[in-house]
Amino acid sequence: MTTGIEITADLVRDLVRDQHPDLADRPVRLGARGWDNQLWRLGEDLAVRLPWATGTADALLRKEYSWLSTLAPRLPLPIPVPQRFGEPSERFPRPWLITTWVPGTPADRIPVTRAVDAAESLAAFLTALHQPAPVGAPAGRDRGGPLADRADQFARGLTSATERGLIDDPDAVRAVWHDAVTAPRWTGPALWIHADLHPANVLTADGTLCGVIDFGDLCAGDPAYDLAAGWLLLPDDTTDHFHAAYQPTPGTATMRRARGWATARALGGILIGDDGVHGRPGGKPTWGPPAHAALRRLIATIR
Repeated sequence: MTTGIEITADLVRDLVRDQHPDLADRPVRLGARGWDNQLWRLGEDLAVRLPWATGTADALLRKEYSWLSTLAPRLPLPIPVPQRFGEPSERFPRPWLITTWVPGTPADRIPVTRAVDAAESLAAFLTALHQPAPVGAPAGRDRGGPLADRADQFARGLTSATERGLIDDPDAVRAVWHDAVTAPRWTGPALWIHADLHPANVLTADGTLCGVIDFGDLCAGDPAYDLAAGWLLLPDDTTDHFHAAYQPTPGTATMRRARGWATARALGGILIGDDGVHGRPGGKPTWGPPAHAALRRLIATIR
């Protein structure tokens, strides 16, 4: 679902002036174009997020508006906190948000170099986030549930990556997945999880983590999904430090499931990176290198 309306700085100014006139004098400039939303800077400390590429973006924005303000105070890293809601109108027939602006550079562009500090920051963030979710918390679309539910998608991704010549040892990848998918399921309470902690959604500055963005997939589920981020975001030989700093210490079954989720996410990143290298729609070349590095680390854990 798209609006058929080109999103420009003038449109953003008009929307803000119509619905939030006290902010209308702030300068507007493009921040980024993501999967679901475009991000426009509104002055120095705010941003406007407008859906543009997917039909699900409206519901994701409403979810963030409903829940993030209550979660933000307990989180030790900055996140984009919703400040105002934009109603659909004749100018723009979809909802939109004004949030705080989180400075930093996505980790797929400038990766972590201060490994121990980043591992401890990520562990502290997830320890704070992974608390029991209340009744009525959103369920994950296909994240945070049983790993086996993703078996067909994983198989298709591995086949595609192998056929493109992107995977040197598909049997080793299958071995990581098999170990994960046969691990006991999560039997604890459904915990809040970010559910989209790939390198483009984590910000860096001065070599370490400085913010987490895009909570559109926020849901209640298995914390293993988020714990997969250690392999995706951190340099070699840092994942153990991250898991040791996370509380409570993850059990063996949780770690096995986390490796499976990380493997699936790495495969997705490899394919999106390759699409970007070859100019295919939806491709992002910066996703390839961290995804390949993650898969290499994951294979090493079972050899």
